[in-house]
Amino acid sequence: MNNVERIEHHEIVILGAGFGGLGMAARMKIAGIDDFVVLEKRPDLGGVWLDNSYPGAACDTESHLYCYSFHPHLRVSAMYAGRNELLHYLKSLATRFDLAEHLRFNLEIRSAEWDAGASLWRFSLSDGSRMTSRFFVPAWGQLNRPMIPAVRGLADFNGEYFHSAEWRHDVDLTGKRVASIGNAASAVQYVPLIAPKVDHLTVFQRSANWIMPRNQIVFSAEQLDAYEREPHLFEESRKSLHAFRESGFERTRMGSSAQQEGKSLALAHLHRQVPDPVLREKLTPDYEYACKRILRSDDYYPALMRDNVALETAGVESFVDEGIVTRDGRLLPFDVVVFGTGFESQAFQGSLQVRGTDRTLAQVWEDGPQAYLGMTVPGFPNMFMLYGPNTNLNHNSIVSMLEIQQNYIIDAIGGMASAGVKAVDVDRAVFDEYNSKLQSAMVGSAFSAGCSSWYKNAQGKVINNWPGTVDEYRAVTQWDQSVFAAI
Repeated sequence: MNNVERIEHHEIVILGAGFGGLGMAARMKIAGIDDFVVLEKRPDLGGVWLDNSYPGAACDTESHLYCYSFHPHLRVSAMYAGRNELLHYLKSLATRFDLAEHLRFNLEIRSAEWDAGASLWRFSLSDGSRMTSRFFVPAWGQLNRPMIPAVRGLADFNGEYFHSAEWRHDVDLTGKRVASIGNAASAVQYVPLIAPKVDHLTVFQRSANWIMPRNQIVFSAEQLDAYEREPHLFEESRKSLHAFRESGFERTRMGSSAQQEGKSLALAHLHRQVPDPVLREKLTPDYEYACKRILRSDDYYPALMRDNVALETAGVESFVDEGIVTRDGRLLPFDVVVFGTGFESQAFQGSLQVRGTDRTLAQVWEDGPQAYLGMTVPGFPNMFMLYGPNTNLNHNSIVSMLEIQQNYIIDAIGGMASAGVKAVDVDRAVFDEYNSKLQSAMVGSAFSAGCSSWYKNAQGKVINNWPGTVDEYRAVTQWDQSVFAAI
């Protein structure tokens, strides 16, 4: 009887079937690489767009930028696409590049360990099986682990509560007294949608946000036909939008005239939409423009002025069975509480244990995640992350950053093959110098200003954002095997 365990092997294992992982898989196909697998713990593809099904869920980056150059979203219906349309785009990408045979759903990597003797990554999977690969490409994202704060008494609350990224569609909000704890990127989208149907909505605000006009554009059938018939027209729009958004990076520099311009535009938007001076004062941020994520909405401010909506700034002291006790001692009764409180954005690897040559990634990142080009870490050979530390943006499309990283990984695989190298590990001195320069570049950036944001860790170090433009990132992200040691 043969009791030898069969261990499946692939040249490349990609973790995650969201925008990053699917784009990486498509680039593999374009490059003629077929020996790879995409492991996804969810039951379907889509990543953040599968998870976030709350009312009004949409992208706040222009749709002509929020797509891959090798798979343009030619018939996207509007300048800011909704969640369902983005899911359809990702499904069309998977279909076009024949990714179905590479996708494994409901399968989670429980541990990943580098085997130095075999120059392989060894994986333990949630179904009890094992797998190996030469390359490991985690595309785990930054915003996929919902965070509900530990608030005293929450377990005693008699009503329903859930996180906006885990929306309870079985909970009917009609005629209910609803609280939204949180007022940032998700809340500014769902608040205007639920406000008309609830009996009363209270929006708990810890700090105001800088909100710019959205100025949605719905494309006509004639425009969509023209983009499909002549794709260069779409590409021209894409290039123009990219240039426009790149120029907006200057608004993140503290004390610059561009930052003042951005601040003035946001305040003008607030003044146009909120005539009540008391409410307007509550909605005026007291921190640097661009220190936090800049939001876009045309209907959030009007929703707050409805008779059945209140903005609460006292804060949450505790929950009791019938509702919330505010920090100034008032009891507010609620039937449903929605937590729009963001994500655990700095635990990139989540609960996954990744062990390199001598330590785990959690140990290496104990003082905060960092990586060379946001992709590689010394001691973790042949591991290239997508959307890793210091690659997030506040001014342009993250899909552009993903595509740069995907091209880099393809070049790395090809370059190593040409050189006859089985495995590489980034040089520690190069890694340290890169991250030192990166943090120095944060000086003068609004990202490092005094506000509390998900860009920074508890020590105030910016670990999520890139301190430059997309074009600047592209310029430095070129495969150079000399900064890696062959092992």
